[in-house]
Amino acid sequence: MNNNNRMIILVLVSVLFAQGASDVHAKQRPNVIFFLVDDLGQRDVACYGSTFYETPCIDALAKEGVLFENAYSTCHVCSPSRASILTGKYPARTNLTEWLGGRPERAYEPLHHAEKLTALPDEEQTLAETLREQGYATANYGKAHLNRDPTTYGFDEAITGWVRSYYHPFSPVYEKTLASRPGDYYTDKLTDAAIDFIERNQDKPFFVHLEHFSVHDPIQGRKDLVDKYQKKLAAMPPQSGTDYILETNPDGPALSKEELEALEENDAGDVHQQERVWWVKQKQDNVEFAGMVEATDESLGRIRQKLKELGLEENTIIIFTADNGGMAASNQYRGINHSREILNTRFASSNLPLRGAKGWNYEGGIRVPLIVHWPGKIKANSTSKAIVTGTDFYPTLLEMLDLPALPDQHVDGRSFVPALKAQEYDRGPIYWHFPHYSNHGFQSPGGAIRFGRYKLLEYYENGTLQLFDLENDMGERNDLVQSRPDLARRLKKMLHDWREEVDAKMPYPKTATSKPAPGARVAKPDKVANAAGTNLPADVEKFASGWKVKNWGGPGMKPGLRKNLLGRRNVLLTHPKSRDVPCVLSRTIKVPAGKKSALRFAVNHHAQGNWTLIVRIDGEQVLEESIDDSGWQDFRFDLSKHAGTTVDLELENRASGWSFEAAYWHQLELIEE
Repeated sequence: MNNNNRMIILVLVSVLFAQGASDVHAKQRPNVIFFLVDDLGQRDVACYGSTFYETPCIDALAKEGVLFENAYSTCHVCSPSRASILTGKYPARTNLTEWLGGRPERAYEPLHHAEKLTALPDEEQTLAETLREQGYATANYGKAHLNRDPTTYGFDEAITGWVRSYYHPFSPVYEKTLASRPGDYYTDKLTDAAIDFIERNQDKPFFVHLEHFSVHDPIQGRKDLVDKYQKKLAAMPPQSGTDYILETNPDGPALSKEELEALEENDAGDVHQQERVWWVKQKQDNVEFAGMVEATDESLGRIRQKLKELGLEENTIIIFTADNGGMAASNQYRGINHSREILNTRFASSNLPLRGAKGWNYEGGIRVPLIVHWPGKIKANSTSKAIVTGTDFYPTLLEMLDLPALPDQHVDGRSFVPALKAQEYDRGPIYWHFPHYSNHGFQSPGGAIRFGRYKLLEYYENGTLQLFDLENDMGERNDLVQSRPDLARRLKKMLHDWREEVDAKMPYPKTATSKPAPGARVAKPDKVANAAGTNLPADVEKFASGWKVKNWGGPGMKPGLRKNLLGRRNVLLTHPKSRDVPCVLSRTIKVPAGKKSALRFAVNHHAQGNWTLIVRIDGEQVLEESIDDSGWQDFRFDLSKHAGTTVDLELENRASGWSFEAAYWHQLELIEE
């Protein structure tokens, strides 16, 4: 047999083998990739209107699938939304109504937070459990955030946890579960894990719940993509309009134009807290965030390419969505009188033309992107105006996979398969219930209902209502409560009836004798001095002998020694006493005579907050540095000119905004050279 004939036979065998593999895959139940992005606003995707962020892989998915214009999360923060996807139930029904572990109650809040659960309930039959019972291999990668190991509620494998840095090391938990090395980017490595699972399970149906931590803060883009967007931004003409606006609490007294202008000038956190106003970003120009978005887009592209290589593309359903709206309002209060670099770490994006942000029941907090790819079953490159929400994925996927429905489990879900097939579909009303105060605004707790084109919002402090016609007023600026009182009353009754049906827990007024509800976290200002760590002075002495600490606070940050933190051992965490009173490490030392000596240490910052380092030697300030770069920074101060004398050293951990102003210290020591 000559070489040409051998080559022809080899080609024919390869084709037949590939065809056989494809036939085997086609006979399996469809695979499912649930691609969930954290804090991705609907308008952060190019096919939904962004002109700054580039998302070619997401856009390609939309061209091959169905894009939904009216898709919603069941909550404006993460954990309740994620639980709804897996249970088919509203947060109010399961009583998992806030992110876990939740925002502590604050003294200025007139209401106690409502009773709530602090983990996914054991009795729920999750979507993962149902699919595993049907022979699916199941995996959960990324941000599960339900206070339970995902392998206890239906996943065969799980690599999950909180991200402190998108660059190696990502966090202590990922050091043990997600192989990486210096320079690696978290989103890329999480994608590697998902691809590995797909390769290992290609001969059986699989369900991959890929819960990307991106684009949640810390806002750290992949460096090559950040460089790309810095160049893009520099080449663009300036965007018109203001960079940020102040949103007020609609449940309180209206502020005049003059009062708002005064608050814009004075953006101190305590002042804005008193007036219940919060900054909201109005432009998409954050190069760090842009780098995160495109890295996440690349993740989707890599997974689709792997499916294609394995012959699985035509037998895999892909659902692309987000857990809530975009973070246009900062996580914890952040003023705007800072450099662009600092603001880029605090405000992710703009949701315009949608109002508000993550943490609010306005459209910017709850309307999300949704694209469904179901090869051979739906018309490609189509758009649906159907209203859908997070409870609906459970029954929809069961119908798509030709599996029996579980109506007692996904009781609040409605299958939107008819909408996927461009058939008549009317889901009916959808509801929201958030009986807590949010990390992303001073607004009152509240709820909402969307029924057809209309949306009613109710606030729980004073019972204020807002009514909007979303078809004509997507930005929710024209309140119709006064002009359409009958409609407002009707929707309010529907909302109240629904709350009664699901036994929704409500916030309640604080009194002299009232106590927080079960599940609540409470900051106790009268115990701050003790709670902040009576062991901190002892920990400082252990960390660096001879050093003292004063004016420390931040009980929630638990100041003190850490065995391991951000890739280093024996790390000290400090926190300022207040916005204006810094925490100070100090020591008086005798500088050795006849030798070169120096003070050396390294510092880092909490992923959600920056701080200012000030160094004083004998009362003279020798350094003021904003600690806002990701990673450890090393400092060295030559003390040789003080040889033979006694000097006072002071290191300040000063707030640059206010909240997560923790300083991390490593290897604080006097060295001789």
